[in-house]
Amino acid sequence: MRRLWHGQITGPLLGIFWTLIIATSVSVLMSFGTGDAFRPGLIGSVIVGSLVGWLSVTWRNGWGLSALAAGLGVALALAGIGPVQLGASVSTMAGGVAYIMLGLGAGIPVVYFMANAPKDSLTRHEFEDSVIRFLTGFGYIFFVAIVLIPFYVMVMTSLKNQAELMANPLDFTIDLDQGTALFRSYIELFRDFNFGNYLWTSFFVSVLTVIITLLFSIPGAYAVARLRFQGQTAFSRSILLIYMVPLIVLALPIYIAFSQVGLRNTIFGIILIYPVTTIPVALYMLQGYFRGLPAEVEEAGLMDGLSRLAVIWKITLPLSLPALASVSLYVFMIAWNEFLLAFMLLDDPSKFTLTRGIASLNSSEIPRQHLMAGSVIATVPIMALFLGLERFMTGGLTAGSVKG
Repeated sequence: MRRLWHGQITGPLLGIFWTLIIATSVSVLMSFGTGDAFRPGLIGSVIVGSLVGWLSVTWRNGWGLSALAAGLGVALALAGIGPVQLGASVSTMAGGVAYIMLGLGAGIPVVYFMANAPKDSLTRHEFEDSVIRFLTGFGYIFFVAIVLIPFYVMVMTSLKNQAELMANPLDFTIDLDQGTALFRSYIELFRDFNFGNYLWTSFFVSVLTVIITLLFSIPGAYAVARLRFQGQTAFSRSILLIYMVPLIVLALPIYIAFSQVGLRNTIFGIILIYPVTTIPVALYMLQGYFRGLPAEVEEAGLMDGLSRLAVIWKITLPLSLPALASVSLYVFMIAWNEFLLAFMLLDDPSKFTLTRGIASLNSSEIPRQHLMAGSVIATVPIMALFLGLERFMTGGLTAGSVKG
């Protein structure tokens, strides 16, 4: 088997890159958590990473390497070239916590990356295994960071007052001694900015959009998947063509048409236009799922005397619950987060959806923390809904429905 690289070369290289990633992550976390200045150091990361990576192929003790990485990091920090650079206001305890996190993050994972790698020449499989483990770890950190960091900043900003934001906009720590005063922005949104009505309007519109979408997309998708009619193939392939036309292109015609017929600035108009944007994608998702259902089950129902509609109601829909849950969640998220049509068609604050209400907070006269609080209010229900229904999206209720 062809040999690639060398264990004591691959280890230091992966160790350097990984230590830089961990040093950056620790710096960001500690800066957000304490409000003090932390930043990654290139020279220190190279030294710590290369040593940890070099030892990882011979000394498989992850905890020992973590302690070594932390101790070496502190020594380098005292020399002014640490992998995590500490600002002048950083306390000794915060610095110690940062280097403990650095040691744990740098030592144990690098040992895991090089677990199957010998200290001499690596086979192609051994080399690729180490690189894939490294890329997997990087992927976890990257995607968690791009999701959690904006949400954390949004939440922390919403819990501040105007004086704190003016003093240091980059300080994302909060004073827990304030008690319920931390939530002043949320209280003011519901008390002074009618956010309770915005929430109800968005929920009402989103639920109706889901119902209308399913009423049209279920029979349409079933017809495309199961029935035979002229133009079936062309219809099936053209379902998503509407998404080839940017919605902004249709904005002016929709605005003019709705203004002429009196539907602009009405909830009914919003309920009428939202399903137009969601039915095509629901059709596309459901027809693929219906095609994957066992036709033998439906044929057995027809042979037992059920009508086609009864087959759909009693057999197809129960077997399609995972797909229906997935489509419903997706459609609900589209309707809940839709902004362009709501911004264009709604001018009356009493009829604003949540996204339209949040846009009205983007003003120099309204404190920035109110905008962040509104964004949190819009985000949390969707997160809770997704986490609650995620298990339905992955279930396979058709397993075992057909023997053979």
